[in-house]
Amino acid sequence: MNKVSQLSRESAALAVIDMQEAFRAVIPDFGEVALRISKAVEGARLLEVPVILTEQYPKGLKHTAKEILARLPEELTAIEKACFSSCGAEDFLAQLERRNIKQVIVSGIEAHICVLQTSLDLLASGFEVYLAVDCITSRAIENKQVALARLTQAGAILCTLEMALFEMMRTADSPQFKAIQNLIK
Repeated sequence: MNKVSQLSRESAALAVIDMQEAFRAVIPDFGEVALRISKAVEGARLLEVPVILTEQYPKGLKHTAKEILARLPEELTAIEKACFSSCGAEDFLAQLERRNIKQVIVSGIEAHICVLQTSLDLLASGFEVYLAVDCITSRAIENKQVALARLTQAGAILCTLEMALFEMMRTADSPQFKAIQNLIK
């Protein structure tokens, strides 16, 4: 990648893709990833970064994990979808464009299906995509590894939850520093 890019809280949004209860029984690290995403949601709130939430066929796959729901603002509603790419859902891209978002921090499941297809579509639409690798998973680790490799080849940027939060905060003088520091401990 030729250009140097840094996350900016003024330009970024956090996408939480399909972290639904039905997957808890089949994804080995679901609970750990859900906890990290709940921290990402709280960090986004502290930094005033918008959160966009999707649910894949919630009638069959249930709703978002309770750990994440507990940290979401009450007024936030999930975008329901049947397509694998969140960009195919009616309001997903519209929400990003309405808020003048240029950078999307991607989290959720599954890395090789909905995360992959959403990220590829975001890249094709001109967004900078940051893959929060500790907030993304799949049933099989190989699927996650190959999806992340493919997405970096396509132009996505790898990061971690902690990396993204501190990059957007920029300085220990930030009023959110103590709260973010406590959040990631």
